[in-house]
Amino acid sequence: MSRCSRWNTLGLGSIVLLYGLWSGSAGSMAAPSDESTVVLTPLVTEGLQKPLFLTHAGEGQDRLYVLEQPGRIRLIKDGVLVSIPFLDLADRVLMDDSERGILGLAFHPDYRRNGRFFVNYTRRPDGATVVAEYRRGGSPDTASRDERVLLVILQPESNHNGGMVVFGPDGYLYIGTGDGGAWGDPGNRAQNLNELLGKILRIDVDHGDPYAIPSDNPFAKEGGRPEIYAVGMRNPWRFSFDSKTAELWVADVGQKKWEEVDLVTRGGNYGWRVMEGAHCYNPAVACPTVGLELPVMEYGHESGRCSIIGGYVYRGRALPALQGAYVSGDFCSGEVFAFRTSNEAGGGTGPRVLLKTGFRISSFGQDEAGELYVLDHGGGIFRLAPQR
Repeated sequence: MSRCSRWNTLGLGSIVLLYGLWSGSAGSMAAPSDESTVVLTPLVTEGLQKPLFLTHAGEGQDRLYVLEQPGRIRLIKDGVLVSIPFLDLADRVLMDDSERGILGLAFHPDYRRNGRFFVNYTRRPDGATVVAEYRRGGSPDTASRDERVLLVILQPESNHNGGMVVFGPDGYLYIGTGDGGAWGDPGNRAQNLNELLGKILRIDVDHGDPYAIPSDNPFAKEGGRPEIYAVGMRNPWRFSFDSKTAELWVADVGQKKWEEVDLVTRGGNYGWRVMEGAHCYNPAVACPTVGLELPVMEYGHESGRCSIIGGYVYRGRALPALQGAYVSGDFCSGEVFAFRTSNEAGGGTGPRVLLKTGFRISSFGQDEAGELYVLDHGGGIFRLAPQR
């Protein structure tokens, strides 16, 4: 997740500073018609250990699922944290003070009927990445510990594990992998088409054993690993699909200067380690850029920023002024950003500070209604809401 080798956490007693919707950044942007201010309202402020992700299962109920880094999936039902974990994998998960743990969770699009869901974690004892399938248990509030392993990827270092898993509009499972860790991708794995590290992968979990390859994957026939969908990633910690346009927004954590957001398409090469953001990295000058895709948004490490945390294009109803904006944040500065591409009304080139929090933002989450949540690695979950 972070560019640093260790997690740092802040307590939940930090004061949230409220900013106007598009304030906090220089440059021109047409202001939305609704100038209301957004705030963070608490959902859960105690009882969670190092929350890393929040999602829903499409059940048509008020149920949210939260990953705890040590290896548990917790259930929030009707706004209340259930004491018994939905699934406890702590004995299988290798967690440390860096970036290992249970990192990703995706429910099958037909979960209500088939009870299938998928987890990405680093395993004991070697820290390899495991993508595995699980199923709902006898009660809707618990899952079976029976595991069907789909994919194992050895990790040369403890950091840059990626971890995101999400189903696309096409019904395929997308998997984010980091470059294997260390400094500067010393093995040049992100550009190696025979490596799964430093990529966005795409697999068909409804066919094959243990999975099938979508026929239109870039290297489905030859030229590279058939699971690869896009290349040139450093650590795509969080990514999501726009529920309206189906665009894939990937926030790729930078090295030492630049954080970036990419609009990822099939077969695209997003530059790492040749480039960091839109800037040459290796070599530092006159790097070969032909065939590389530039980010749609980037920012530098000023003002205590260090590690982008990807979020979602907002398509909810509670915050109309945010409609169509990509909401993301930074782990170190605790800022929440809003960004629009130049194709959106009032679009610009850089992120606007939406909120400044005292949190170590580990992830964003989304419920069935499209409303967004901010997760503090220190133990809290907060909903983006209008100021009343």
